[in-house]
Amino acid sequence: MSRSGVWIVLSIVHDKTLSLSPSLLSLGDHPPRVESGWTTKARCFTFALLRKQAAIWHKVAWLQLAFSARSADSRRACFAIRAIGESGNSLRTPASTTHRTSKLVTNAVAVKEAAASSAATKPGHELLMFEALREGLEEEMEKDPHVCVMGEDVGHYGGSYKVTKGFAEKFGDLRVLDTPIAENSFTGMAIGAAMTGLRPVVEGMNMGFLLLAYNQISNNCGMLHYTSGGQFTIPIVIRGPGGVGRQLGAEHSQRLESYFQSVPGLQMVACSTPYNAKGLMKAAIRSENPVILYEHVLLYNLKERIPDEEYICCLEKAELVRPGKDVTILTYSRMRHHVLQAAKTLINKGYDPEIIDIISLKPFDLYTIGNSIKKTHRVLIVEECMRTGGIGASLRSSIIDNFWDYLDAPIMCLSSQDVPTPYAGTLEEATVVQPLQIVKAVEQICE
Repeated sequence: MSRSGVWIVLSIVHDKTLSLSPSLLSLGDHPPRVESGWTTKARCFTFALLRKQAAIWHKVAWLQLAFSARSADSRRACFAIRAIGESGNSLRTPASTTHRTSKLVTNAVAVKEAAASSAATKPGHELLMFEALREGLEEEMEKDPHVCVMGEDVGHYGGSYKVTKGFAEKFGDLRVLDTPIAENSFTGMAIGAAMTGLRPVVEGMNMGFLLLAYNQISNNCGMLHYTSGGQFTIPIVIRGPGGVGRQLGAEHSQRLESYFQSVPGLQMVACSTPYNAKGLMKAAIRSENPVILYEHVLLYNLKERIPDEEYICCLEKAELVRPGKDVTILTYSRMRHHVLQAAKTLINKGYDPEIIDIISLKPFDLYTIGNSIKKTHRVLIVEECMRTGGIGASLRSSIIDNFWDYLDAPIMCLSSQDVPTPYAGTLEEATVVQPLQIVKAVEQICE
């Protein structure tokens, strides 16, 4: 392969505008120097546009030239080994992963308040949710050399929320790839890697940024298994923070779950506790399907004691958080904790709500949901997604189609306001469902 190519220097200046400075250079061991006249505020990222006929992992190798201290020859040799190793271009099948299969543990974390015994007497260890995600990812990378991570600042910086902290030092820059600010490009690169036998985990710095990769996610990630006639599987995990609550403004506080839920061929799960965050991470990496792992930005510092022994959570199973008999409350992610807060008031008022964390946003666990509806005959859906075209709208449609005869009251759905998220904290909070609204909705539906 030729060592000549086109270097494009991307200068990300203070006002976030882009300027392109292309020049024909030789791809040696050092990236090109930035022009002396360029602003000192600029952060420069370099990558090579290589010939179209090059294999995708050769593209990754050239990308590494700008970031690695290895010689060009040694880097090229390392990637040649990875490209034609034991998996080669063959597809990984479920049978090839049986050596990593572990016992499935039920998703239940806490049932009723009586189950919340002293944490000090429980076995296991306490982790914050971002630490649980890290532990799950780290364990899978230790077991399977095909698992790799890529995204913006996932390397030596450790990721936006430190989920990949220490990974670059432990696993090296061949498996932990810092990428340019080009979500569409590195997501496409990860999809190609998955097609050739690797199991990439892509981190989006923010779920809103993944809109820039929506073309790759929709037209390639979700459809290649179908359009190739089953010749390719896409075992990829796309994960990152989303949701409202940190005063990040409208652009960085979007609720985009339903955008990805609508893509054919994708699975989507939302973690809500450190326990299921770790279990879902491990299950998503082992899945032969492309999985979107949704993490709420306000839950990263949630602490919980989790088992020392290995476990995984089922990607398609909802969690019965609290059994009850009066009304079924369906929720996920951050709203799970708002519902639990509202449940304390409801119990004091004499109501007995059944709370289900649906976890799997696609497909829905209609077995668990249906069994609850057949018992309570009333349904309240609580979500942070937008009311128009949100997760709740899809869930309500599925319930009506399958369990209409068991309903004694109309389904109620509490969703976020159909407005851009305000910057001011008080206004931001007003756009999201609050515990008092949940209490009033249950009182209304149980009249």
